[in-house]
Amino acid sequence: MTVIVHEGDASTDALRGATVAVVGYGNQGRPWALNLRDAGLDVTVCVRADDTRRQAEADGFAPRDVEAASGADVVCLLVPDDAIPGLPLTPKPDALVVVASGYTLAFDRLDPDCDVGLVAPRMLGPEVRRCYEEGVGFITAVGVHRDRTGQARERVLAVAKAIGGLRQGAIEMTPRQEAVLDLAVEQALAPALRQVSQSFVQVMVEEGIPLEAVVTELVLSGEVERTYRLLRLEGYAAQMEHHSPVSQYGQLSRGAQFTHLDVAGPMRGVVADIASGAFADEWDAERDAGFPRFRALKDAAVGPAVREFEEDLRRRLGERARP
Repeated sequence: MTVIVHEGDASTDALRGATVAVVGYGNQGRPWALNLRDAGLDVTVCVRADDTRRQAEADGFAPRDVEAASGADVVCLLVPDDAIPGLPLTPKPDALVVVASGYTLAFDRLDPDCDVGLVAPRMLGPEVRRCYEEGVGFITAVGVHRDRTGQARERVLAVAKAIGGLRQGAIEMTPRQEAVLDLAVEQALAPALRQVSQSFVQVMVEEGIPLEAVVTELVLSGEVERTYRLLRLEGYAAQMEHHSPVSQYGQLSRGAQFTHLDVAGPMRGVVADIASGAFADEWDAERDAGFPRFRALKDAAVGPAVREFEEDLRRRLGERARP
């Protein structure tokens, strides 16, 4: 049975007297460092001498070089996954290394000989801080990859509690489970949803519906976003009652028109590449080559023409519209 833990299952006393190093001060690093400090822990930010160091100083930290994290009792690695293997770190044998993504552990890119754990907020980095300050917290994936001291789980849960990651509950997962799920959402679900949206836009334009109206219906109006919010807060069955009878009937009666589509087949192929480590190898090769395909794909998908259209539309419709 899946184990779900809450704040009452953990105590920050497990980190009493411990030194905590936060490596990186970006999307996750800054919120983690601030939350850990507010939880009463002894936090040192370890970063390169760049803008992130200046931000850490402005936030009241006395940042040190990345190498200094090797002497900490708890080392939180909060830089991009592909940068973690190259970090100049040698954690102590009794240290705890924490990652916010299972990627490097699942695909053998990281293997420190000490306690190793996963604390992966199911939340964007800046929201980790905002949710902490609001007192609502967020759901987290937690897990122990290696327990050398016999205290790994206790300390992992303490870190999760300190950043606000147990306030809404946390799901115990292995790093591999977390990594496969996370990558599958990005590589299997998101492209499928994008293809569905693009097909819908095409059909609507063919019917003479203005493109601006279609984008408004899907995005700018906020209706889809708020529907998903109700889905999160109330569940599928309860939120259905907020739709009109004609909407409910239309959704339920037309669903069978799409059941013949083989969406699961391509998804299985994508997930097989993820689970086997083939994608991780591909991404390493892309990184080592200087990201040529990544840049080309990004330019094609979200290049200047797309950005210009979206910016112009937002000046005319939505919360940023100018009269």
